[in-house]
Amino acid sequence: MKKIFYSIALVFALSVSCSDDLNQIPISQGTTLTFYQSPSDFVQGLNAVYSDLRAYPDRLLNLSEIRSDNIYGVSDLGVRDWDPINSFQKAIAGNTYIEEAWSTDYNGIFRANTVLEQIKLNGSLINSTTLATRMEAEARFLRAFFYFDLVRYFGKVPLIDHTVVATEANTIGRSSVTDVYKLIISDLQSAISNLPASYTGVDVGRATKYAAEGLLALVYMTRSGPTYSIEGPGLGLNEWTLALPLLQDIISSGLFTFNPSFANIFSYANQSPVSTGNKEAIFDVMYISGASGTSSIYGATYPWVLCPNIFFKTLNDTKSNGSLEVIPVSNDLLGKYATTDVRKSFAIHTASYNNAGSTETRPFFQKYLDYTKIPSTSRFDWGINFIAIRYTDILLLKAECVLNGAPGSQSADVDAVVNMVRTRAGIGATPLVNVTLPQLFEERRREFADEGNRWFDLQRSGNIITIMNSWMTVDDAVRKQMNPMVANYIIYPVPQSQLDAMPGLYSQNPGY
Repeated sequence: MKKIFYSIALVFALSVSCSDDLNQIPISQGTTLTFYQSPSDFVQGLNAVYSDLRAYPDRLLNLSEIRSDNIYGVSDLGVRDWDPINSFQKAIAGNTYIEEAWSTDYNGIFRANTVLEQIKLNGSLINSTTLATRMEAEARFLRAFFYFDLVRYFGKVPLIDHTVVATEANTIGRSSVTDVYKLIISDLQSAISNLPASYTGVDVGRATKYAAEGLLALVYMTRSGPTYSIEGPGLGLNEWTLALPLLQDIISSGLFTFNPSFANIFSYANQSPVSTGNKEAIFDVMYISGASGTSSIYGATYPWVLCPNIFFKTLNDTKSNGSLEVIPVSNDLLGKYATTDVRKSFAIHTASYNNAGSTETRPFFQKYLDYTKIPSTSRFDWGINFIAIRYTDILLLKAECVLNGAPGSQSADVDAVVNMVRTRAGIGATPLVNVTLPQLFEERRREFADEGNRWFDLQRSGNIITIMNSWMTVDDAVRKQMNPMVANYIIYPVPQSQLDAMPGLYSQNPGY
């Protein structure tokens, strides 16, 4: 799958996406039937679904990391796109990041629906029942992935499980969170039953049974979180016992290992999951830089999203750019790391540097930056994958299930996992005992900083409002730019483009 992006150019040309993303107009019947004529055509169609994951890590950083207490993102030179996200402004329905999340996820859903429909109608052209079954399972996994992304950001969303024309799209309102979850769970259960445990060769990196199990476990855990009296991702269902065996199956598989080196998890030389490389990676968003012989770029963009342009200039680099201003790591997060914690020095740039003649001291995230691997031609072409489901996360999610009452493990098992993570970080000389949920979430915060987990962890913790408002009183004490956090801000508004596409079809989320 490392070469997946080479094969999608034709599919991009054939795939039609209306400018109003509400109207998911499918490929015309003639074009679709003409295209899906061989197994390789179906592979290209499926690869196009994977391609809509390209901006997923950027989205996590912009809508989860910046929203959380890990970043104090108040700009100096005007209002940037991240400012209202970080400071809980109400008028953000037209924000670029919010619009992108909705449109890209639905584009992926549209493409997944197209592949599923074509397998049902023309699957005999694949000439392999086994391959057809696997491809259907991959498409279902990806559709569930996109819908889970949507429900965590927006709550209720339109439920579209088939390709639709504009006239039909104009009648489809937002479905309840419960109904969206039903499709997600059904898709993932089907994927678990029909996906292989691993791949070889060019297929390494495609969705596996264990990727589907990891995602379904997180779905159950997210549904178990509190409702906060909003129509958001938490349903208060206490499904920890459903998540635990899925996590345990991944752990027991023997295909994944706990990397003893934190830095090596993110090494550019350690990129492929399971069979040939990074055994911390259960599911990657995969990239390839320097795609020779093409005019397109298939590398990653997320490494520089939280790294300021002015820093790249100090490296005499004119291509990589970065954020328009410094997006500082919060003082609160910096204070949570022990002096010897290797995760801090690896993930956060704290040394001062020149900023237009003055000294810049505000820290920023650098977790994915290898300054010896700066792309030679474009800032959109970094050659590092993004680990969307990480083995350490699976271990700590299991600990969370146990602490929430799921049977089958003891508190000593929780202590063992947390202390293993802390030892790798260089802070485990004195083991913790009787680890509590708040302690677990604090360890997750340090471990997964700059990976986009924090906002969703806060949601599940039940303490998001208290924690965020308490944090603001310290980090925002001087500038006082942030609005108080309230329950409605756990999810984002419906993008303005969707409200305008068919006035009256959607109602805006409360609070916006």
